[in-house]
Amino acid sequence: MAAVLFDFSGTLFRIESAESWLRATLNTSGHSLPEPQLLDTARALEAAGALPGSGVEPVALPTEPAAMWAVRDESAPLHRAAYTGAARQVPLLWPELYDALYERHMAPAAWSPYPDAVEVLSALRERGIGVGVVSNIGWDLRPVFRHHGLDGYVDAYVLSYEHGVQKPDPRLFSVACAALGADPRQVVMVGDSKEADGGAAALGCRVHFVDHLPVEERPGALLPVLDLVD
Repeated sequence: MAAVLFDFSGTLFRIESAESWLRATLNTSGHSLPEPQLLDTARALEAAGALPGSGVEPVALPTEPAAMWAVRDESAPLHRAAYTGAARQVPLLWPELYDALYERHMAPAAWSPYPDAVEVLSALRERGIGVGVVSNIGWDLRPVFRHHGLDGYVDAYVLSYEHGVQKPDPRLFSVACAALGADPRQVVMVGDSKEADGGAAALGCRVHFVDHLPVEERPGALLPVLDLVD
């Protein structure tokens, strides 16, 4: 194999819990809620699909946010509108919190790398294997990688909002393979979504799936990638 492409959320990194997300946003905004109300609100926001990167799909959305949801990763404005629209299904005492919650999820501190991410990425670098990150996303995730010391292992970032196309469209994977100078037939795509990341198979890429689990529940799911490239 000449290169490995990785998804971002649920593959290399995991977003913080809804409780941590809401708590951090409240603290930064200078607001507070009684603990039972905070926990209830966090659960409601998560169920509404308001936490980007959580993998939770909203059960129901009003017409306008629902129309944006399917294409939310094609641009930064669509991404923000879709997720703040989902959050607005949960009543909050302070209207400014909807945008504040969205801003919080982009903070590097809101993300944690999976335990084996550094080991796998560094091993790929030692083997001379190109590494790309291909993500359906509406904002620049590069600062997250820099903050956690992983940016030095990534050769190319291909982000949906920067190209106006999202996985599973093969065009996004094609851009990544071209950026790495790799024949798609010599590339492995690693992701947590069979629907989205499985689109790489249309180019001839091999696909390896991992489970979108909390960091502490998934200590070594990336390690088999090293066997695939060897």
